[in-house]
Amino acid sequence: MPASSHKRRARRSHSTTANGNGSGRARPRKNIAAKSVRGSVATKAKAKASALPVRSPVEMDRSDPQFKAALKSFSAAARFFHKQNYRKAYELFEKVVGSPARELAERARVHLALCEQKLGRPAPTPKTAGEYYDLGVTELNARHLELAIEYLSKADKSAPNREHIKYALAAAHAVQRNTDVAIEHLKVAIALRPGNRFQVRFDDDFQPLASDPRFKRLIHAEADQNS
Repeated sequence: MPASSHKRRARRSHSTTANGNGSGRARPRKNIAAKSVRGSVATKAKAKASALPVRSPVEMDRSDPQFKAALKSFSAAARFFHKQNYRKAYELFEKVVGSPARELAERARVHLALCEQKLGRPAPTPKTAGEYYDLGVTELNARHLELAIEYLSKADKSAPNREHIKYALAAAHAVQRNTDVAIEHLKVAIALRPGNRFQVRFDDDFQPLASDPRFKRLIHAEADQNS
């Protein structure tokens, strides 16, 4: 399964000070005009920058140079992984984890855990929803389905209604042929992130649901509404 798309959004923080220079000290009156001009220019620059469209890392355009660079690193890492050169694969996957290409970063994080296992590094005890999720996806890829569902269920309990967790749970139950449960989780995943409707069409983990009418209606609902 392509790691769900799924994996955490970056946060930004902005800090300002009362006088705009962070010193907190008063300036002589003769500089007030100059400061006013500089402040006006800075304000206009910020307003212009904020008006520019910002692409969400969740829906990163595949033509974006950052996505292409991350995909190139991921592909190289995957080749090393299949050649069982886990140390080199680990180094490359680690680079992708920090990429704004969210889907690739999530898949790389899962492969990092696999590399750690192959290299004999002790896996940390999961404490957060993200850590349970990573372990769940790792076990899902290894087709340890009971364990995968256990970890993913703990992630879901810790952080309810996260689309990537619901999607992974749907995939795990689909592979295990728990059709009703899989479809219920998938409904929530699509409601939380409509892009999952498109992704699931190309995800082999959902092949066991392919003939189910409810699954067909669910993944083609948008097309039906637009027709």
